[in-house]
Amino acid sequence: MTEVSSLTGRLLVATPALADPNFDRAVVLLLDHDEEGSLGVVLNRPTPVGVRDILGSWAGLTGEPDVVFQGGPVSLDSALGVAVIPGDEGPLGWRQVHGAIGLVDLETPPELLGPALGSLRIFAGYAGWGPGQLEGELGEGAWYVVESEPGDVSSPRPENLWRAVLRRQRSELAMIATYPDDPSLN
Repeated sequence: MTEVSSLTGRLLVATPALADPNFDRAVVLLLDHDEEGSLGVVLNRPTPVGVRDILGSWAGLTGEPDVVFQGGPVSLDSALGVAVIPGDEGPLGWRQVHGAIGLVDLETPPELLGPALGSLRIFAGYAGWGPGQLEGELGEGAWYVVESEPGDVSSPRPENLWRAVLRRQRSELAMIATYPDDPSLN
């Protein structure tokens, strides 16, 4: 088995050629990536469902928009919390993924975590890949892999995240941000 270089904490940005409608212009934060597979959440798929309607006790701690995000097509009946914690150490109930970004144990009483949270997003479902599956998609050119920033998790305008992440790249990827939604209309 070949060694897998971990992409945990990085972003997968869908290429315009990616045909899967679940990931059209998606920006995925990889929460876990190793030889057993990969797991991430789509950062730019807000739903119309308010956090208050699903996890009321966490509603006051989420940023705008205060809605549940569709984290991916897998296990839509489960919830994941992703938070940014300012400082060097996170509190009990938070597991670091990369830098200041980490997973929140939603079973932890919110009042214990609330004072430490810089931002929080709630995701229904996740994106998952089996062993070697993501590497295959990367080899086919389905995704760009770029560094994440803590602000990606809590972007107040998630509908603009795909373009914003590409635009900040210091390479030819910045030009992809101007790629039209439907090139046949040009």
